[in-house]
Amino acid sequence: MNIKRIIVGDLECNCYILEKGNDVLIIDPGDEFNKIRYNLKDKNLIGIIITHYHFDHIGALDELRNKYNVLVYDINNMYEGENKIGNFNFDVIYTPGHKEDAITIYFKKEKMMFTGDFLFKDNIGRCDLLGGNVLEMISSIEKIKKYDDSLVYPGHGEFTTLLYEIENNIYFKDSRRLLKD
Repeated sequence: MNIKRIIVGDLECNCYILEKGNDVLIIDPGDEFNKIRYNLKDKNLIGIIITHYHFDHIGALDELRNKYNVLVYDINNMYEGENKIGNFNFDVIYTPGHKEDAITIYFKKEKMMFTGDFLFKDNIGRCDLLGGNVLEMISSIEKIKKYDDSLVYPGHGEFTTLLYEIENNIYFKDSRRLLKD
């Protein structure tokens, strides 16, 4: 699987284009429809995945959905556990905390996960915005620690690994710290 990261919008959201052969999935089309469309070229867009519904992750969603007539996948139509879109096989992990509808997309075979704003390099998503919840974030952190070490592709910033975050991220070392901050 090939992965393209396109940084879009004023908040520099990471929009990911996943390619397998001619088929493409988009994760979090944050903004700049034309920039995303240019990177699709002659590929077959088969779906759009939304990790959570904050404006900076969905800015180009309607334009892409209308232009390519594809389905949008999110917490409302994907179950926690194994899912499949075309020839893309992955697990959905419910990871609320930053927002109640947050999901992580985990490709076990490829050892990679797309975490939206749940997990960043050396940090986690804010819990003080509408839909955020500190106790749910603590639970999500503890849940994600049980997965195999994987590349982590966050909603903003550079990629990291799950092992690095477990060993270095202060919130992964002590998730209860969130109750004090």
